[in-house]
Order: sequence, then structure tokens, then C-alpha cells
Amino acid sequence: MKKILYSFFLLGALSAIVSCRKNITDLNNNPTRPSVVTSASLFSNASVNLADEMASTNVNNNNFRLFVQYWTETIYRDETRYNLNGRSITDRWFATFYRDVIKDLTEASKVAETETLSLSEVQIKNRKAIDEILIVYSYYTLLTSFGNIPYDQALDINNLQPQYDDAAQVFDKIATRLDAALSALDVSGSGYGSADLILKDDLAGWKRFGNSLKMRMGMLIVDASPAKAQAMVLSAAPNVISSNAENIQMQYLSAPPNTNPVWEDLIQSGRHDFVAAKPFLDTLKKYSDPRLPKFFNPTITDGALYVGQTPGVGATFNDFSAPASAISSPQAPYTFFSYAEMEFYKAEAIERGIAVGGTAAQHYKNGVYASIEEWGGTMSQADAYYAMPAVNYATAPGTYKQKIGLQSWIALYNRGYDAWTQMRRLDYPILPVPSGSASNFADQETPAIITRLTYPVVEQNLNKTSYEAAAAAIGKDWKTQKLWFDKF
Repeated sequence: MKKILYSFFLLGALSAIVSCRKNITDLNNNPTRPSVVTSASLFSNASVNLADEMASTNVNNNNFRLFVQYWTETIYRDETRYNLNGRSITDRWFATFYRDVIKDLTEASKVAETETLSLSEVQIKNRKAIDEILIVYSYYTLLTSFGNIPYDQALDINNLQPQYDDAAQVFDKIATRLDAALSALDVSGSGYGSADLILKDDLAGWKRFGNSLKMRMGMLIVDASPAKAQAMVLSAAPNVISSNAENIQMQYLSAPPNTNPVWEDLIQSGRHDFVAAKPFLDTLKKYSDPRLPKFFNPTITDGALYVGQTPGVGATFNDFSAPASAISSPQAPYTFFSYAEMEFYKAEAIERGIAVGGTAAQHYKNGVYASIEEWGGTMSQADAYYAMPAVNYATAPGTYKQKIGLQSWIALYNRGYDAWTQMRRLDYPILPVPSGSASNFADQETPAIITRLTYPVVEQNLNKTSYEAAAAAIGKDWKTQKLWFDKF
């Protein structure tokens, strides 16, 4: 009876509303789904999607913390063992960047050009420049994930079988786009205002974002294109992040739905899927690293012990160290670029003969200290850590690549993708092949540490001709196929 009366009430109310309207077609307008989407909303959506994808620990999307052996899995170990197709991992990574980031940012720029009644010419120009910076960031990530990718035909909705473009050529094109965006930014004006969830409309901050990206991109190709790399690095180096206060982060909030994906995956879900990987935890313990308690919790079984498990081997959650509470809080930020990262690039650049100023030893030391400070350590802790002969640049064992590679691996903790790219560039640290992973390599492929993502299965099925051409162009569609930048 209540349902019947309620229906009659709604019908009467609707009749009254309709009878009072002069234009009944207004009912076709859904206020929760506006017919016109603003550039600001498209940008906010794309930037959140980008940060969430990079920060995620969801095994369906982002497994790079497992690939660099920061973490390993407890029960379900397919991802640690490089089974990329069981959950369509590469399909999701590929689609998120094209569909949820690059497409939205491209549309945001188009829409901004039409918003002349609400935006100044400078605002429109700045919005388009910021869009371009994040588009370049996204294409850079796709290139360093897969190698050759769709670019020239990528966003044509009427072309479901786009051709793949040469990775080195695409890299050159996006580098040119980045330079144009940096030139277009007018730091005296405004951009996306409150819709800018990354830098809160700090245009000088976007200059640093773009130049830090340029620095990263330059160092990526230092073995493949030394002259171009040098030009990019020399141009970017004076304008990158110069202190921890300038670290570029997505700041998450304490309550859903704007929380860090790490919290969502580790705490809100109630799952116990990840523990420390033994190679990384043992390294921290070996050097008495003050960041250890910031990275991991002691075991639940023995609250005084830090224990890591061999990657690929099953683990009882309580017997091993889980990711620390500091990184699994809902408001923990995701870091796009850090001061420590830039200092390690500068140290490496100097060793390679690129005169960015200072000495390799000083920039390396700056990177070590910056990372310890970033993770809440004290100056005295940094002093004690750096005083160790195995850490100090003058006495640490190995080549400059090994010294910088080891400290970068530690400093980039919780930034799995960036650590994976750095590890592939420097070929250090040398990690063991995960236990049980042999069956997840292609026929005739020698099991080794993963160096690229294989192409999405949907591309293999629905864009077969382009897929086969791309796979042949890079060598083979293997997890161990080195990409164009990874020369040694």
C-alpha cells in the first residue's frame, strides 16, 4: 500500500511541475549529466586518473612495485611471476593512458579554446600548455612501457586499427611538444585555478614539472641519442626541482572518494596481499638504513623484526614485514617528481660528461640526504648513513651506475614505475628472477627480469596487422625484449 500511495504522490507532483512549465522540453535536460563539459572538469578527471594509475597497487593495473622487488605477494603470486595476461594487466595500463588521460586532456584543450567568454587569452594558453605537459608525461610512460605505440593515428575514434609508430620518432615528437608547452607557459597568469589538483594553479610549479620531465626524458636516451640527451639535460637542469619543498605530488584526502589508491588497496579492502621482498629489505638492513621503519612495519609475529620474503614464494602475512602505515594512510601523497631523483640524474650526467654544474659526488650526496629527509629522517641520521664507506660516493663499491642505481632504487621506493625505468637504464641493482616465473615466458625466451610490458591482448586480437608489425619492429613481443633506449 505504501508503494502505491508513493507512486500516486510522485505522479501528482510531476503533473504539477509539468503544468507550471512553459517549455516541457526542459525535462530532457539531466542536471547530473551536463551537455557541455568544461575544460576544467576534463583536466581534473584526467589528472586524477593519471595519479591514481601511477600510485595504484591494484594487481589488475600496476605491478611495478613487484617488478622492482620492493614487495612480493603472499598467496596469489601470478603478478610477481610476470603473468601479465591472467588479469589483462597490459590491456588496462594501455587503455587507461589513452582513454582516461590523453583523450581527456586533448579534449580539455579543444574545449578551452571555446571558453573565450569565461577565460582570458592567457588562461586558455596556460591550460593548453599544462594539458600538453601531462600528455607528454603519458606518452613517455607508454613508450617506456611497450616501445612502439600508436601515436599519429592514436586518437582517431573512427580508426579502430591504428598503426604503431617508431618509439624513437615518437619520443622526438613529444620532446618537441614539451618544449613548445614550456615556452607557452606564462607564469604571471593563471591556468586551471581550483581545478588544478596537482599544483594548485602554481604556474612556476608547472614549469618545474615540465623541466623535471625533460630532465628525466633526456637521461632516458643518454645511451641511445647522446647528443640529443645532452641538449635536453643542459636545457632542463637549471629549472628542475631544487629542494624537497618543491617535490611535485598529488595530494590525496583523508576520506573517500579522494583517497590514495594504496590505502584503498591495502587497508580499505581488508586484504593482506603484499609483504616486503627479501632483496630490498635485506639491502635496507645491510646498510642500517634509517628509512626502513618508514618503508615497512615489523612483522606481526615478532614486533621487533623486519623480514622480507623471496619474490614468487608464498608468504604468511604475519610472518613478514608489510608496507608501512605511513604510505598506506588515505591522505598519503603520490610523488611525480622528487628533488632526490633530480640530484641523482645530475650526478649521472656529470659522470657522462654533461656539464650541469657541481660534482657527481656532491649531487649524489644531495640525493641521498634529500631522500632521507623526504621520508622524515633527520640530518644526524643522514650524516651517519652517508658516513658508511659502502654509501659514501668516494668509497662505495662499483661503478657510478651501480652507486647511483642502488641509491635511486632506495630513494624511489613506492614509485614502482619510475624505479623500474631507472633500473632498466642503469642495469642495477641486479635482481633475482622470481621463483616460479619460468612458465610465464614465451617459447624460446630465456627467463630474466622483466624489461617491458607485452602488448595488450585486445590489440593482438583486434589490431593484428599493426600489432605484428610493431612486435617485429622492436624485435619480439617478449617481456625481456630491451627497448630502444636500453642499449646496454
